[in-house]
Amino acid sequence: MKRIYLDNAATSKVDKSVLKFMIPYFLEDYGNASSLHKIGRIARNAVEESRKKIADFLGCSASEIIFTSGGTESDVLAIRGLAKNHSNKKKHIITSRIEHPAVLQTCKSLEDEGFRVDYVPVNSVGVVNIDDIKKLICNDTFLVSIMHVNNEVGSIQPIAEIGELCHSKGIVFHTDAVQSFCKVKIPLESIDLLSVSAHKINGPKGVGFLYVRKGLKLSPVNTGGGHEFGLRSGTENVPGIVGLSRAVEVWGGVSKKRIMESRDYLITELLKIPGSKLNGPGIASGLRVISNVNISFSGVEGDALLIILDNKGICVSTGSACSSKSSKGSHVLKALGVDTNNSGNLRISLGIDNTLKECKNVVVAIKEAVEKLRLSTNRGKLLNNSLVIDGDYSINEVLKLIPDSEGVFLKHGIMVSDCIMPLDSSIKVVCKAKNINTKVLLEEINKKIKK
Repeated sequence: MKRIYLDNAATSKVDKSVLKFMIPYFLEDYGNASSLHKIGRIARNAVEESRKKIADFLGCSASEIIFTSGGTESDVLAIRGLAKNHSNKKKHIITSRIEHPAVLQTCKSLEDEGFRVDYVPVNSVGVVNIDDIKKLICNDTFLVSIMHVNNEVGSIQPIAEIGELCHSKGIVFHTDAVQSFCKVKIPLESIDLLSVSAHKINGPKGVGFLYVRKGLKLSPVNTGGGHEFGLRSGTENVPGIVGLSRAVEVWGGVSKKRIMESRDYLITELLKIPGSKLNGPGIASGLRVISNVNISFSGVEGDALLIILDNKGICVSTGSACSSKSSKGSHVLKALGVDTNNSGNLRISLGIDNTLKECKNVVVAIKEAVEKLRLSTNRGKLLNNSLVIDGDYSINEVLKLIPDSEGVFLKHGIMVSDCIMPLDSSIKVVCKAKNINTKVLLEEINKKIKK
């Protein structure tokens, strides 16, 4: 069974050319980039060439690129490194309620150390209002950290405007660009600190970088040999750094239009499923990243849907991989006001290898899975003393709505899922399925009751 991988927001497959570029630094030129011998110098040259390639792509100086172990470390270094430099000065930070845990947990730990953090809300599609940020800014504010693209619902934040606001107030602006890098144009002139991870763009895991605007002072979070301009000690991950720079080159040649067309197809077709709802910005808004689809299905448990799809060879998720072990549900969907108690959501994130044919197969599989789950867990529902049947079910299938093992039969009605449905002359059975005869159905239900 060939798997269809649509969880690229969690991680992506290492591109073949990326791996090819990395291999020599594992097997041949494996020297420590700080060593003075030839193999060490070759490794150092590889690091600096990679740094320059990334800087050229981003539009900055090579000295402004600090290599790290990934997005989380970059976020922590940006926020905590700046906070340490302001520990005896200003102590107010502004961030949003839908940030990645790397940002939220770092801010929470700083609150425990005496810093004050305000969390700006988002609207129903996951976008912050710049006026809300303005209201929170005070004389004690030294940092605003707002992600560029949300990792769950794909909403694009107005970071250019936010950065301009911050700079007009003398405030540092950090953005987590892990989900936007190489996919959305980055207004670097408005940004002071920017976090990136390689494995989201078909590079290797365990490597990323932090852009630090020239002249901005950070304190190192870890101590050691003073690598990476004194900001990130530890022997450089040469193969990873080379792989990161190659991944940037690969994405430079990717058709963004093709990915967006697949995204639009998925959204359009999946919204045709009854009880479906798109989470995050709509297609026409221009505020959704090209690779993200997040849809809720009423009456369906998200994990159950994920398992059915996984058994069919389709890899998707219900949200952030970094929060998948949490039992509290998605903090992002809660911030958007999405009711997660009565519906399950799927996050589908496209990559450079996904095809429209795969997307068509996925749509069919999701439709079948949603219908199957609704039929097995909630084949009918009570609405205004009526039994509402959704879907194309036979009479025998409808009769399963009131199985003896689950229903409690009363003299004048049936209790199903703690709801009483009176069976008198006023009862109405609303059947959306064309092949169900209401009169016959009522007769069959009455026969079942008499048994």
